[in-house]
Amino acid sequence: MNTPREFFTGMSDDLSKVGGLGAVYQFNITGDDGGEWYVDAVGDEPSVGEGAHDNPDATFSCADQDFMDIATGRMPSQMAFMLGKLRVSGNMALAIRLQKVFG
Repeated sequence: MNTPREFFTGMSDDLSKVGGLGAVYQFNITGDDGGEWYVDAVGDEPSVGEGAHDNPDATFSCADQDFMDIATGRMPSQMAFMLGKLRVSGNMALAIRLQKVFG
């Protein structure tokens, strides 16, 4: 997995980590390998989609390389947030739940 697209494609193949999160997460990733993706973990059948969701509970914004550093464990998401490399808007409590996906 080298790009955000590959990360979200892999996630859509195995949604076991996002089951039970009970929220919709939007990811806005900038850079050459960036794009928009969402994870809808509401209900019994979670899904991952490309583009912008109409009503996300939490939105994450960062550069493509910073996202990959978080996704691969090279940088903890909390550190990225504290350094200003990861911006979060929306419901912070629901955003924190997503750490289990990156943990």
